[in-house]
Amino acid sequence: MTAPSGPLAGVRVLEMAAMGPVPFCGLVLSDLGADVVRVDRPSRPAPDDPMSFTEVLGRGRRSIVADLKTPEGVATALDLADRANVLLEGLLPGTMERLGLGPRVCLARNPGLVYARMTGYGQDGPLSTEPGHDINYLALSGALHAVGGPDGGPVPPLNLVGDFGGGGMLLTVGVLAALHEASRSGTGQVVDVAMTDGATLLMASVFELFGRGVWEDRRGANIFDSGAHFYTTYEAADGAWLAVGAVEPDFYAALLAGLGIDPAQAPQWDRTRWPQLRRTLAAVFATRTREQWLADFRGTRACVTPVLSLAETATHPYTVSRRMFQQVDGIRQPAVAPRFARTPGSTRQGAPAPGEHTDQILEDWIGQP
Repeated sequence: MTAPSGPLAGVRVLEMAAMGPVPFCGLVLSDLGADVVRVDRPSRPAPDDPMSFTEVLGRGRRSIVADLKTPEGVATALDLADRANVLLEGLLPGTMERLGLGPRVCLARNPGLVYARMTGYGQDGPLSTEPGHDINYLALSGALHAVGGPDGGPVPPLNLVGDFGGGGMLLTVGVLAALHEASRSGTGQVVDVAMTDGATLLMASVFELFGRGVWEDRRGANIFDSGAHFYTTYEAADGAWLAVGAVEPDFYAALLAGLGIDPAQAPQWDRTRWPQLRRTLAAVFATRTREQWLADFRGTRACVTPVLSLAETATHPYTVSRRMFQQVDGIRQPAVAPRFARTPGSTRQGAPAPGEHTDQILEDWIGQP
């Protein structure tokens, strides 16, 4: 494993093995230079388990195995927490306390520790002990209700909004904020992140528009939910799709010019005309292939882009020029982001096998040869 680089070099993160948002946070912190050590259970899902998420989300950290059902395993975890700057955990509320690894114990031993907790519904409250997944958290936040076409039911936007946006990314923000404060005060604290909270926070602008009376509380009727003919997707003659985001007046004018549509016949903000205008634009887009339209719109500022498949992203000139993907252990995956001019981050290794670095970690962190 190469030496850490990046703005978080020197920060030690203890990650209790979990799924989804917690390892995503560990991935980001590791990419930015933190020394992330994952505490694995003696038995973990097999790598071919479709829900294991261990190869990409597990990159960049080291692994130690500890049986937290034994006094010896708990003692090892506490020794590691004593030397950590951050502890990440995503277990059900009360689990860490029952194991003897709760924040009261850990902060008493290491007052500067940032103890970051991830749940679906929070550490307390009427739903705190209920199971759930991204779709459930979105359902309670209002986000799921708002996503989908006018003629169908709600459509989950993958598991990006709850698990990774309102979950893992918000957990990362919380950790960084608490680390910054601890660097001044010398005192750590608990960071409580719930995916339902995070999904709701991501809806801030939509709730503002709804509160101002300019967002209808139904799907497919608003500017950003495919209701607007100038902010949606269209199928080309070859079956490929294009995304249109011509919101500003000059972008909209460029769109109409490229499509050969008279602006007088396509008033942008007449909502009563949106369904018909969408049908009109769809009919025009269907007359040519995606590449023909892209060639026509190139350089026009009409905000027309291809809807790339997962396979197409690998060779698109933009992603190639930005080096947005990397190969790690034979798996194509997103590269490090964001980018830093003076202290760039890096992916130092692929995902570790459970317990691969047990002896090394004990020596590095605790001083036990």
